[in-house]
Amino acid sequence: MKLNEIKDNEGSTHSRKRLGRGIGSGTGKTGGRGVKGQKARSGVAINGFEGGQMPLYRRLPKRGFNNLFAKSFNAVSLGRIQAAVDAGKLSADETVTGAALIKAGVIRRAKDGVRVLSDGELTSKLSFDVAGASQSAREKIEKAGGSLKLPEAAAE
Repeated sequence: MKLNEIKDNEGSTHSRKRLGRGIGSGTGKTGGRGVKGQKARSGVAINGFEGGQMPLYRRLPKRGFNNLFAKSFNAVSLGRIQAAVDAGKLSADETVTGAALIKAGVIRRAKDGVRVLSDGELTSKLSFDVAGASQSAREKIEKAGGSLKLPEAAAE
């Protein structure tokens, strides 16, 4: 096979609809826009407009607020961490941090910290330096002989 012989599968591409090209095309004259009116004109953007009826986004009450100080954590299960250790991507001697998890490919990008969750089993003795951990994850880490270092605020 050569580059000039590559082609798409039969029926996978469609030719575009050419509007306003005569009555024989089936989409001539008004080009599928109907007759007159606001939506037949160019430059129309009337999302959420319901013809004068009170739109849904105004009928429903406002609720809640966005917390400017909310933190978003990377949730990582113990099973995923153990799988990375077994695959040789994470070293059992080094401390498990956000940077180490990114390097091992366990998480893609750092958010406001890593939170360890209890899903899966932990057999390796690991030391963690993370932003948070669930109570059951803490118990599993200590049961495996590992240690957990949390920031002061998350320690309670």
